[in-house]
Amino acid sequence: MRLTVNGNPIEFDADPDMPLLWALRDLAGITGPKFGCGIAACGACTVLVDGTPVRSCALPVGLVDGDVVTIEGLAGADGLSLVQQAWLDEQVPQCGYCQAGQIMSAHALLQEIPEPTDEDIDNAMAGNLCRCGTYPRIRAAIKRAAAEKARTGA
Repeated sequence: MRLTVNGNPIEFDADPDMPLLWALRDLAGITGPKFGCGIAACGACTVLVDGTPVRSCALPVGLVDGDVVTIEGLAGADGLSLVQQAWLDEQVPQCGYCQAGQIMSAHALLQEIPEPTDEDIDNAMAGNLCRCGTYPRIRAAIKRAAAEKARTGA
């Protein structure tokens, strides 16, 4: 089986029914996406497939049709992505377990809606649970990243 993950082609031998999460973590060694619930309810395993957030714990690797981006693939040669930097600036993480999935969903939101309203943020982030309750900081980080994107044109 062959996938493009974070811009790199990866070949591995996997059962097509294996969840993408386990193919990424166990076969490709990409550990950013986390196992949270196994039923696509918490969002800790969120990755992007062709820019769309998907729950990798419930998506069979054999059904993946497109480029996969994980948290490891967001940073560029010049450093962290705008969303990653905003997460740090707003001190979002506490335990950090859900943060990769949160950041992936936030990144996808800003690609689709560059200046999201609170309602846009709530809708886009609804599938990502944060056990620490950092939702106000998550919203602030998304707004900070949106403002920086508008300021720099990035």
